[in-house]
Amino acid sequence: MPTPEYVLKLREHIGHDPLVLIGVTAVILREDANEVRVLLGRRSDNGALAPITGIVDPGEEPATAARREALEEAGVDIEVERLAWVHQLPRRTHVNGDQVDYLDLTFRCRWRSGDPVPSDGELTEVMWRRLDDLDDLGSDDLRKRIELAVSGTGATAFGGAESASVEGGGGGREVE
Repeated sequence: MPTPEYVLKLREHIGHDPLVLIGVTAVILREDANEVRVLLGRRSDNGALAPITGIVDPGEEPATAARREALEEAGVDIEVERLAWVHQLPRRTHVNGDQVDYLDLTFRCRWRSGDPVPSDGELTEVMWRRLDDLDDLGSDDLRKRIELAVSGTGATAFGGAESASVEGGGGGREVE
């Protein structure tokens, strides 16, 4: 996946030191015949199955970034319905040594139009999956993003994967 130009310019100044980036996850839902499905893509860099994700560009609204990523990566138009989860991901060190701390904003989104197809090379395939058919997702964190987006609470959860819950228990907080 190509690194955004502004990140490359920052790396000229800070090298491999940790960089905080804002990421978005678009949990895109589609209702068909009383069944809800979620749009997933197989990542070209590691083969993991995941919802649509991406980085917020400078000056870009996060919900706009979610819509842009859905169109760029999967060729679909979506409506962003609500913010479902705000959480810090563990520090990641890329193969080139760059360290990144991602703050992820997970959005519940509704499919509006378009047949999903891998559009920009970041995904090798895209597919609609039933909510009870997510065993092969790339991580428990991705599963939690979908769970919180699908929940009907309308609340935004705050906190890490170990503390956020649909019911608002544990160390995470939810706000209406």
